[in-house]
Amino acid sequence: MRVAAFVESLSWGQKAALGLGMFAGTTVLSLAVVAVVLVRLPATYFRDESVALMATHHPVIRWCAIILKNILGLLLVALGLLLSLPGVPGQGLLTALIGVMLLDFPGKRRLERRLVSRPSVLATINALRARFGKPLLEL
Repeated sequence: MRVAAFVESLSWGQKAALGLGMFAGTTVLSLAVVAVVLVRLPATYFRDESVALMATHHPVIRWCAIILKNILGLLLVALGLLLSLPGVPGQGLLTALIGVMLLDFPGKRRLERRLVSRPSVLATINALRARFGKPLLEL
């Protein structure tokens, strides 16, 4: 309740500045997370079949990790959809995209490959990877 009272006490200009600051902050954070993920991907990630999460660990630990990863993905997708609403500051689409990347669902690899194989997307990703001295993605 303190946050709501604080926001209500602000003038219109201060509320607008706060919203703009939150939008800019979440945009930068979302872009940074996406950049880190893209730079850290192995060059053959989209060519090779994926290796199961924590494949060498005990099955109970592996399943707990998979469940937690999917719960986090669902939370990020829900947050992204909320941030996509008009009037809500934040970078909703990027947040939802990060959430989808964490989820496990049939056809996910095919969807990822299709998105990354677009020439403009692949060129942008490879330029980012080259900037950090990483090999280009292989499709």
